[in-house]
Amino acid sequence: MTLSDAEKAEFIANLEDALYCAKVCCYAQGFQLMAMTAKEQNWTLDFAEIAKIWRAGCIIRATFLQSITQAYQEDANLANLLMADTFSQALSQKHLHWRKTVAASVMQGIPAPCISSAIAYYDSYRCETLPANLLQGQRDFFGSHTFERTDKPAGEKYHLDWSAKQRTLSKV
Repeated sequence: MTLSDAEKAEFIANLEDALYCAKVCCYAQGFQLMAMTAKEQNWTLDFAEIAKIWRAGCIIRATFLQSITQAYQEDANLANLLMADTFSQALSQKHLHWRKTVAASVMQGIPAPCISSAIAYYDSYRCETLPANLLQGQRDFFGSHTFERTDKPAGEKYHLDWSAKQRTLSKV
């Protein structure tokens, strides 16, 4: 595929935005993992200090860590890095370019596992309801493990006789 100079410039700009967004999400996931482990282990972690330490002498040494330090200094109880105003606003502005980059990669058969999985994380974080019901349906189909319905109270279990001609839904 041959691109004009303008198309190349647009693609590069989109790619830069996609890389920025994916980087934010990768750090957000990493800090979220540390937060979850800290909760399980009853640790107290200072994420602003961690980001500062990494920037000061770790192998990472990314200038970007200063923005992370600042986000945690502004709100030490930040639930997720994606919730920090600076990152939230940037991702809101850049996510369409990120999507175009992932779409272009898929259409050209170019694997982009980190950029595409990062956008899946971003989208799942922004979603009120995730598609876990599909997974539950698959488990029920293959192993009669039951599933919950989103239109019924939580905790109510159902099973569907998937192979019957007249499928019957039963409450378990």
